[in-house]
Amino acid sequence: MRFIRSLLLLIYFVVATVPYATACFIAFPFLRAENRYWMAAGWCRLTLWTVRYLNGIRYRIEGFENLPNGPAVLLSKHQSAWETIAFPALMPRPLCYVFKRELLYVPFFGWALGMLKMVHINRKEGKYAFESVTNQGKARMAEGAWVIMFPEGTRTPTGKQGKYKTGGARFAIATGAPVVPIAHNAGRVWPRNSFTKYPGIVTVSIGKPIETTGLTPDEVNTRVEQWIEAEMRRIDPTAYSAAANDSAAAPI
Repeated sequence: MRFIRSLLLLIYFVVATVPYATACFIAFPFLRAENRYWMAAGWCRLTLWTVRYLNGIRYRIEGFENLPNGPAVLLSKHQSAWETIAFPALMPRPLCYVFKRELLYVPFFGWALGMLKMVHINRKEGKYAFESVTNQGKARMAEGAWVIMFPEGTRTPTGKQGKYKTGGARFAIATGAPVVPIAHNAGRVWPRNSFTKYPGIVTVSIGKPIETTGLTPDEVNTRVEQWIEAEMRRIDPTAYSAAANDSAAAPI
């Protein structure tokens, strides 16, 4: 049954994404940038509704009151595709993802991104790439958006910890914005590189803002990593105890 439901979700993505993106392309030229964003985020809300009733995937949010009323850089755990879809639907402000410029050329998905005010990296700019990202991020935050990054860079398996890169911390310091750490266990229900989706509740935990003034990128990054990883072990203790047991049982 899980396989069938997961197959139906794949069909939903094929059937729903193309017409929704087409509707966005038609409407976007007539909408302000913020309204374009919320129209696109409607697809995310529709998808959350779909996976709830089709796959039994629900969520709860802890620490929502920690979100600041001002500019911020959100640094989140990255386990799944779920959070990339869910966060635009759950956050009270527009989010700007930082992504590689090449994604703009992906049919429908990338084209829609190109019509939204996101932050893209052109690696061909070399040492000027980070300066470009900083300038784009400052402009977006001045308009009321939050910038979101995944410091681990890539999705990590449940119960595992990736290497936290300092790019998000450097960006926050360069823009003068506080950092908001976010932990979640979406990998439990939507594992990376897995076709099958599993019923369950995703816990999203939002930490208190970390002021970046006077701190180095390494100091900010360490605080973010320590909070997220400690919180991961609180909200999903069995995943980490299982990982520890597997490690202990591994042959030397």
